[in-house]
Amino acid sequence: MIKLYYFAGLREVTGKSEEMADLAGQTVGELCSWITDKYPDMSIKSTRIAVNEEYALLTDVLQDGDIAAFIPPVSGG
Repeated sequence: MIKLYYFAGLREVTGKSEEMADLAGQTVGELCSWITDKYPDMSIKSTRIAVNEEYALLTDVLQDGDIAAFIPPVSGG
């Protein structure tokens, strides 16, 4: 199982800050497809995905026990 965290506006779209998903062995790209299928209103085009606190590539393979965080763009001043 993979633990997923959602931040900022993504939390509002999903209605939760975290959840578990059975995605071990799949790529981060497949995770993106899974998440947009599950939450059609979620736009992840500018979202960065970190796996175990490091930014991930779409080709990275998820392992059982990984933690993936969806981090939307941040702006400030």
